[in-house]
Order: sequence, then C-alpha cells, then structure tokens
Amino acid sequence: MPAVRGYEAEPCHTITGEVGAGYRDAVADLTPGLVLAVDGPTSVDWETVTAGIRDALAARAITAKQFDMRDHFAPWPDILALTASAELADDPDFAPLSRAGLADFFSRLPTPEAPADSGTVTVVCGPGAALVSYDRLWYADLPKRYAEAGITGGTGHNLGQPAGTGPGTTRRLFYIDWPVLDRHRDTLVTDVDLWLDTQGVQGTQGTQNAQELEAPAWLSGPALREALTDLARRPFRARPTFNTTSWGGHWAQEQLGFNREAPNTALGYELIAPESGILVGTPDGPRVEVPLQTLVALHPEAVLGEDVHATFGTSFPIRFDYLDTVGGGNLSVHCHPQPEYMRRVFGWPYTQHETYYMMLGGPGRQVFLGLRQDADLAAFRREADWAVRDGVAFDIERHVQTFPADPHQLFLIPGGTPHGSGEGNVVLEISATPYLYSLRLYDWLRTDRAGKRRPVHVGHAFENLDPARSGEAVARDLVQQPHTLRSGEGWREDVIGRLPEMFFEVRRLELAPDAVVDDDTDHRFHIVNVVEGDGILLETSGGHRFELAYAETLTVPASVGAYRVRALGTEPVRYVKALVR
Repeated sequence: MPAVRGYEAEPCHTITGEVGAGYRDAVADLTPGLVLAVDGPTSVDWETVTAGIRDALAARAITAKQFDMRDHFAPWPDILALTASAELADDPDFAPLSRAGLADFFSRLPTPEAPADSGTVTVVCGPGAALVSYDRLWYADLPKRYAEAGITGGTGHNLGQPAGTGPGTTRRLFYIDWPVLDRHRDTLVTDVDLWLDTQGVQGTQGTQNAQELEAPAWLSGPALREALTDLARRPFRARPTFNTTSWGGHWAQEQLGFNREAPNTALGYELIAPESGILVGTPDGPRVEVPLQTLVALHPEAVLGEDVHATFGTSFPIRFDYLDTVGGGNLSVHCHPQPEYMRRVFGWPYTQHETYYMMLGGPGRQVFLGLRQDADLAAFRREADWAVRDGVAFDIERHVQTFPADPHQLFLIPGGTPHGSGEGNVVLEISATPYLYSLRLYDWLRTDRAGKRRPVHVGHAFENLDPARSGEAVARDLVQQPHTLRSGEGWREDVIGRLPEMFFEVRRLELAPDAVVDDDTDHRFHIVNVVEGDGILLETSGGHRFELAYAETLTVPASVGAYRVRALGTEPVRYVKALVR
C-alpha cells in the first residue's frame, strides 16, 4: 500500500484556465484610450500595484494617467458618523455589522474619461474603483489575514481612514470594513476582466527585480469564473492558517509542521468562510488564492444546496477550526450571544452555536461547560467585575462546571452557555459561522504581547448567559453519547451531537482498514475532517478523487451528490461530518 501523505498546509486545486504572472503580461491586451478600473480592499499595497501597472505600460510606450480613489473618500468625521452605532456607541470591542454601501464612503467620485491622447491609458485604482465608468475592470485582492496582521501590528488603516488619525482598529475592520468590502467585491465577480492576487508584491515598491516582474499571479475573468464553477461541483479544501495568542499551544507546530518559528499555533482556521481562501493553479506554475465567500456568492445553490441557500442566503453557515492549548494555557471562559441578542445588537441573522470535538485531551485535562447547579449569578457577576476593574483573580469553578476532556468526546455549546477549553487540549471547533462574538466572562487576568490586559466583556456576557444551562441538564443535554444512524461491513455512522435549537448536527464515521462507505450530500453540503488514523480517499460519482489526511478538512458541495469514502492506511480511521439539518 502506498504511503499516506501528511497534512498539507497549502492545498492547491488544479484548474484548466490560464494562470498568469507579472504586470507585463497582465497589461498585454490594454490599448491606448481605455479607462482601467482596479478595485480591491484597503489593505492592498496600492502604491506598489499602481507602480507595477504604470511601469508595465511604459515598457510598451504607453502612458498611465492615474486616479487614486483614496483621494476621494468623504472626510473621516463623516465616515465615522455614517458607521456609528447607537446600540454600541461606546463599545470598545464590538459593533453591529455595517449595512452601508461602499459608495457611501465617498464625498464625490472621480469622472475619468477615455484620454484623447492615443498613447495613454487612464488607470483608476483603489477601493471603489468599479464605481466609476470604466472599459476594463481588474480586482486586486489580498487575503484578510494580511489586513488583520497590519491592524494588530499598528501599520494598517481602516476603510476611508486618512493618515494622521491614529492606528486602525480591529473593531472597525471586522464589523464595518469587511462586510462593506465583501458585499462590494461579490457584486463584481461576473464583470471582472482580471483577478490579481497581490500577496507576492507586498513591500516590493520601487524595485525591478525578477521577483516583482513575476508577481502578482492572476487569472483572467473567464478563467476565474470557470475555476469557481468547477470548485462548486467538486470537493475542495480551503487554505488553512494558524494565528498566535497569549494562551496558544504547540500541537500544530509539532504535529502538522505549521508556523514552526511562531510563538505558538493557537487558532487554526481550517474553514471559516468570511476569511478562508482557496488556492487554484496549474502544476508547477503560479497560484492564485480566491475567497471562499466569493465562490459561495457566485454559486450558492451548488455549494450550499437549495434549502440551505433559502435559509442562509450566501452565508456559508458552518465553520471548522482548531483551538490548540497543548503546552499553552486555559482559554477564556466565555459565551456567545443568544439568537435574539445577536440579531438585535450585532446584526447577524443567526447566532454562534458551537461544539467542541476533542482531538486531543486525556487524564487531568478538562473542558469548562455550563453553570454549576448552585451558581450564584449575582456573586459571579461581582467577581467578574472585580477581575476587570481591580485585577482580582477568582475561582471560576465556583460558578462553572468542568468535564473530563476525553479524546473523541463532543461537547455541545448553544448560545448563552459558558464554556472554554482547558490547557493541554486540541479542540476541533465545529460551529456556526458568526465567529467574532466571544463574550468573555473571565480571562485569568491575562495580558497580550504588548502587556495590555485582554478585553473581557462582562456586560454582554451576563446579558446572554443562559441559567438553564446548569447542573445535571448540562451533562444530559450537552455531553451526548453516540447514537448509531447506520452501519455496514467494517463501518458505522453515529450521530454524536444534535440539539433542537442548533441548525447543524455532527456525526462520526468509523472505518476499519480498507472499509468503504457510500454517502450522498442529499442536496446539502457536507464538511468532513479526519480525527483519527491516516486518512481517507473520497471519490465522487462525477469522477473526482480527493485524499484527505489526518486533521485536514474537506468541503463536499451539495451539488456533488453521491460519493464514496475508503479508509487509508493500516489502522482504523475516524472522521467527523457536519451538515445543516
């Protein structure tokens, strides 16, 4: 039997369309007299992009007449007023999801005209470039992890924010910039003539070395749309990323080979639609990362299924991520909003129900889950307030229960349930997509890398705390035992987590070596992850084959229909499967 490969950090999906590289090839079909609009997010290094286009045109003896959309933003006080929230006016950490349109961020739009000079191309660059009249449209993208790194590192700015107004904030980035820019981007996909992946050009402004001439990688508009159509009809893996935090562990570094030089690998984003990207390319050629959310926006029924699309629109509703505390510390004890509060205060139509699947735990390890039967909520609130105000530590276990972190146990965490993983665990978090609303009750007086106390959200948390999630009801309802759904020769499928108020459920399949199980999406997407063993081979009725190794996550679009899974390796295999009920 051939060796089963290990975890792949940069899975790339082969496409048939042309993947290009470099500005000189990108501008090859631009002719004098055109207006070129180059749109994209704030985080793109627009100086480098405009210089690359200008120099590539100059090499063809064409002059670039340039307009920068950032020069036309409304005054910053007007943008702040536009995006202000009466509900959360003074909240330092949260804001409702913005419903503003990108056009609202401009005081006026430039009106570039096709140049009379036959040797000139007019180039309009920056966020909102597609709002002007143009002949050709490019989209210059940069994955969101770069924007977040820039903001947290103190170098990034928010949408419409001018220099000299202080550093950008993650509060605006998460809840205002990203929703506005995402909606704008997804309206452009059918009209884009060229999609640029600018990851390779960050910081190369002013150079003319070979690396810059080969960057960025790009797809023509038809090739982009062909790739997205193909991905909507076959299994795919998103590109995983791991972030560091003050509580982070080292499992992903040691077992998966991820970010070995980083302080830790705390948060592993396997599949989080608002941030995840999918790498596409040709063998041994350049690769382009396209946002998963753009795939869903273009092909919602094929990816999600008709009924799921009718309920969730173009929001991909389930996420998979890792919480790595091996050699780290306890997570904060927190809860997530209850449904009505999520809609009214934060603006999401559905809330952040979660589950914890224990990839790694064992003796002495624990999970915090639910209130004690005798919890005094008034005393709990007083102690939580003292911790925030005066830095007074308290024993969270006087108020919150703990359970043994037994490997392969699933814990269900509906909105309003206090919870957190203890030190020494690896949690596969399978949950609803609204992932930015962890309402911390207690964070062990922990500080960030700058020595500043991490935010704790006592007010929000206690407004959402569900007193019914307490005592014996927690063990009965939220720590469920497997229920066999179906079985066959060498395999069994169990339901391991299902609650009436949670719109998704989690199942686990156990396969003996070489066992084969037939499955079907039945018009609803599946997400699978190998939690034990070497891996699986998934084959679709349409002829697609995908080998999935331990700890990898695969999305099976609703359009796939029937598929077959075979265990790989010489040991039994377990994989979990999540789906919308």
